[in-house]
Amino acid sequence: MGSIAIIGGHGKIALLLAKQLAAQGHQVRSLFRNEDHAPEVAATGATPIVADVEQLDVPALSELLKGVDTVVWSAGAGGGNPARTYSVDRDAAIRSMNATAELGIERYIMVSYFGASTDHGVPEDNSFFAYAEAKAAADQYLRGTGLKWTIAAPSSLTDGEPTGRIEIRGPQGDDLESASVSRADVAAVVAALIPADNTIGAMVQFNNGETPIADAVAEV
Repeated sequence: MGSIAIIGGHGKIALLLAKQLAAQGHQVRSLFRNEDHAPEVAATGATPIVADVEQLDVPALSELLKGVDTVVWSAGAGGGNPARTYSVDRDAAIRSMNATAELGIERYIMVSYFGASTDHGVPEDNSFFAYAEAKAAADQYLRGTGLKWTIAAPSSLTDGEPTGRIEIRGPQGDDLESASVSRADVAAVVAALIPADNTIGAMVQFNNGETPIADAVAEV
């Protein structure tokens, strides 16, 4: 059993993930911005920590992450404001990586999206552009760290029931198109990725599919 910090702990995926990890016996810290959300976070079995990561520097983040052995980034600005998107999805994410490395924590899971890339192809006048740019920059920075990283990259998110089954895009990136996946299954995938050393250094892009999650992750 491990000690895991989830940054962005009040997000829909993060709440589901915290509940799964706590049920597995892990110690979970969930960081989130709005103190009103503390009861909902606590109900997952995680320890709620009110912290606005957009405003925290590396030393402050390090204080909050001390003692954990895995960091999961599941935070996001939520779109709508390009400046805040860059501030959270790129800059704060990068500071969290630096804090993780500074503490000697090796495992880091980034929740990104299917197709995230520096050559994402989103037009600059598209409302998704700032998010695509921010995630591409954060993912690319992560690849250059010495962390044992994995990028979880789900396709379009739904609130459907968990299926426990996914399909993963192959390393050549040409055998699976983006479709959709339930947030509950995304949480289950992230939980499965944390102990999966075979996924270190991999971007795992996935949809709902026919393969049991454990089997799919084992084949990355």
